Amino acid sequence: MDTQNLYNTIFKRKSVRKYDLTPLPEADLSKVSEHIQALKTLIPGVRSKIDILSSREIKNLTPVKAPHYLVFFSEEKDGFLTNAGFILQQMDLFLSSNGIGSCWIGMAKPQREILKKSELDFVIMLAFGKPKEPIYRKDIWEFKRKPLEEITNISGSNELLEPVRLAPSATNSQPWYFIGEDNKIHVYCIKAKALKSVLYEKVNKIDMGIALCHLWIAAEYFQKNMDIIYDDPARKAIPAGYFYIATVIIEQ
Repeated sequence: MDTQNLYNTIFKRKSVRKYDLTPLPEADLSKVSEHIQALKTLIPGVRSKIDILSSREIKNLTPVKAPHYLVFFSEEKDGFLTNAGFILQQMDLFLSSNGIGSCWIGMAKPQREILKKSELDFVIMLAFGKPKEPIYRKDIWEFKRKPLEEITNISGSNELLEPVRLAPSATNSQPWYFIGEDNKIHVYCIKAKALKSVLYEKVNKIDMGIALCHLWIAAEYFQKNMDIIYDDPARKAIPAGYFYIATVIIEQ
C-alpha cells in the first residue's frame, strides 16, 4: 500500500457531496476492487467485507447521490465499529488520492434483498464517483477542526497527531482525546449525552477507527511501527466524560 500517497492526501481531502451520476469506467472500478484486497485490518479475527454497490441497490435518505457505494459489512465483535472506520478510511483516502470523490454516508443502507443475502451485518458506507465539485481543499486552513491542544495533552508528537486532527467525523464532532507520551498514546472517545447516545455511540466508535487510520498512516510515513494494545491502567484512568478505546505503541 502506498502510505506516502495516502499521507499526503490527508492534508487536502474533503468530503465530496456532488457527483456526476455516470458510472465510472470499468478500469477505475477494477482498481478500486483490487485495492480493497490490500487493506489493513485494525482488529484481526473480526470477519468483514466491502461490496461495491450501485445507486439502485441502495436506500439513501441523504441528499448525497453518487453512482457507486462502498458498503461495509462485519460480524459484531468487540471493536468491530472501530475496525470498520479504520478499514474504510483507507479507501476514502485511496479514492481521493486517485481523483475520485468520496463521502461517508450515515443515513443509507443496502436494499432489503442485499441485507438478507449477507452473512455479515451492515455497518456503514462510502459514496464515491466522479466529482462535480472541487475534490481537494486549497489550503489546510479550510479544515474546520479543533486545535491540537483541545484533543491531546501530549507534547512533541505533532507529526503523528496533526494528521489525526484532520480526520473526518460524523457532523464534524471530533470525539477523540489522546493522553500519554510520544511512544505510548492512550486513545479515548467522548461519551455521547443521553439523548444522542443511541445514534452517536455507534458513529463515534467508527470515527475513532478513522482517527486511528490517520495515526497509522502517519506512523508509516515517518517509518515508525505502530501496535495496538488494550492497557489495563489506561482503562482505569479514563478522563471524565470519555471512554477508553485502545493504547497505541509507537516504535522506531
